[in-house]
Amino acid sequence: MFDIFYFDKPPKSVPFAQQVNSLDEAYKLSRTRYFWIVDYLCDYSEWDFLWEPAPWESEYRHAFASQHQKDSGTYLVPQCGFTQTKYNTTCVPRLAAGIVLITHTTKSCQLEVDDLILHKTRFISDYLGTLRRICQKIQDNEYIWVVSDLCNYTDFDFSWHPEIWQNTMLHVFPSNEQKFGDTFFIHVESFLEKSKDIEVLEWYNPLNFVTEMPVSRKDPELVEFYSDCLLDAVHEHTFSEPVVQFFKQKPETPITISLWQERVRTVVPLNKSGESTLIPRDAKNHIHTQLYDYKWIDNSYKQNNPGTAQDIIFISYDEPNADKNFAVLKSKFPRAKRLHGVEGMVNALKEAAKLSATDYYYAVFAKTRIVDSFNFDFCPDYLKVPSHYLFHGRNMSNGLEYGTLGVTMYNCKLVIDAIDWGVDFTTSFPVQVVPELSALGYFATDPYRAWRTAFRECTKLQSKCIDRQVDIETNYRLDVWTSHAEGPHAEWVLQGAKDGVVFAQSGEDIMQINDWHWLKKRFYSKYSDKLVDT
Repeated sequence: MFDIFYFDKPPKSVPFAQQVNSLDEAYKLSRTRYFWIVDYLCDYSEWDFLWEPAPWESEYRHAFASQHQKDSGTYLVPQCGFTQTKYNTTCVPRLAAGIVLITHTTKSCQLEVDDLILHKTRFISDYLGTLRRICQKIQDNEYIWVVSDLCNYTDFDFSWHPEIWQNTMLHVFPSNEQKFGDTFFIHVESFLEKSKDIEVLEWYNPLNFVTEMPVSRKDPELVEFYSDCLLDAVHEHTFSEPVVQFFKQKPETPITISLWQERVRTVVPLNKSGESTLIPRDAKNHIHTQLYDYKWIDNSYKQNNPGTAQDIIFISYDEPNADKNFAVLKSKFPRAKRLHGVEGMVNALKEAAKLSATDYYYAVFAKTRIVDSFNFDFCPDYLKVPSHYLFHGRNMSNGLEYGTLGVTMYNCKLVIDAIDWGVDFTTSFPVQVVPELSALGYFATDPYRAWRTAFRECTKLQSKCIDRQVDIETNYRLDVWTSHAEGPHAEWVLQGAKDGVVFAQSGEDIMQINDWHWLKKRFYSKYSDKLVDT
């Protein structure tokens, strides 16, 4: 039998091996024509130490494979010296290194190799600091596995080890498709040395991503919410996991986000509206008015899936073209509903909100005609504060194109709960302008309706009552309204615009412009002698 030596620790299965500090020392101590070098991480309980090579291979060093690599750290060395290494495919079983479990959740993690768990520790802040803390506590171990309670290790082989020349690398195993995973194989001494001067784990050199051995990370906790406000759902939830998926209906398939440091633990909307969104636990303490208060948001997955199609509600009262315009809308968008005959714009908007089965609804006004390019496929953003969305409309009497006469997507809860508002109901609440042409405004169907629309709009413009108005835009629009009109009843458009400016300057209560009876009385009391009552 040949002499047997080891360098670091004695293998449990070879109690009679001798320790040496170097290969040269082994040469000096050996009294046999070959000697063995063994590794404490290998199992030699069934190994044949009487094996020797054929005579013509007697000048080679023979290296024996493990179940994972061509070099297990087991060698048969000729006493006379060697010039080449021959790799032998006979396998020496490699033992699994000890395991440290990082807990991200309050749930227990069942591993097939629980007897190898040396230590458990909580995840704090980032992986770099957590791994440093682990390695400082268990410096007696040359190698360790670091695993996560977020992952499933049922079929994972903890006897894996790197090539000899890769020993001092930090080996990272992906979690699902996420390259920056939650499972690590670490050479403790070199990690402590190399990590001293880096700020984030991504800077560690060298990193080895073992992409051929992915680990299954468990799906995040699912939390269904029912309101129009994702912010409220996040604040009300008690996070027991680092990432939670909030959803309104069927949840989208989640992606696996990196947990290595806070800035990569991003909020991830999984569809256009953000109705299904991954929220990291870190975000909860940063958001106050909307999810966008959190500065790390990954929007790259939003376009993969559409959000819920919001209801379309056609609102009509006394418009001559209402039936025709609704028939055109209904033929193209069968989901469109109609609300007719509710007196007062605010009353009509509230009734439409009650009619809607979705959190928002598109309000289409009877005096407008939807443009062919508008498809009602815009999605409200659940990451924002609940808002109304204003789409552009084109005034067919003077060519102006802005929010007036366009489609508006109303937030149902804001509308129904409203008890106090300014002269312009829509902009009395949070509003987002979407610069997309939605409708053509054919409002000048008779003298009264031409005057009424112009009068109401120019009263609002002149009074500067609309929140977020920009003076230069307002003044330009007023100038166009009061100086240019063409097509049917153009003179009444101009007259209504000028009357609206005067009325806004008069000091009277401008809230009266939302009263249809008051408007009609004012018009006919002034102009009945100039027209036939319509």
